[in-house]
Amino acid sequence: MSKAKQQLKLAEFLPYQLSITSNAVSDLIARAYRGRFALKIPEWRLMAVLGEVPSATQRELVAATAMDKVTVNRASKALEDRMLIGRAPNAADGRSHHLALTATGRELYEQIVPLALSVEAELEKILGSGEAKALEKMLAQLRARVAELG
Repeated sequence: MSKAKQQLKLAEFLPYQLSITSNAVSDLIARAYRGRFALKIPEWRLMAVLGEVPSATQRELVAATAMDKVTVNRASKALEDRMLIGRAPNAADGRSHHLALTATGRELYEQIVPLALSVEAELEKILGSGEAKALEKMLAQLRARVAELG
């Protein structure tokens, strides 16, 4: 008895749909940040995390942003070169540093937050508030289950 040939339809493949949707949303946001603030997505993600905490190590930023070490390193270097973040030695671990927004970085962060929230509001309008909350819940469930499987 022959096994039926399975066929993959990429356009209907859930991982592909998640990826292209994420890329489309990221590109929408990036156009706004890049043009107005000269920030790339990884740089903005670091600033967003550092805007919520007093400081963080690169390892903590990797965990918080789900970006790889190289991407976090490049983004932090770019932000440091622009004097948007500063680094201080980590007394608990002589090999790492605490990164934090500078006053200039904090000012830029405060300018970007309203734009970020308006983009989020536009996306929520597409779905409606109930569907947006349901999507957030489903995405959290997917992330948690994928972490268990990995």
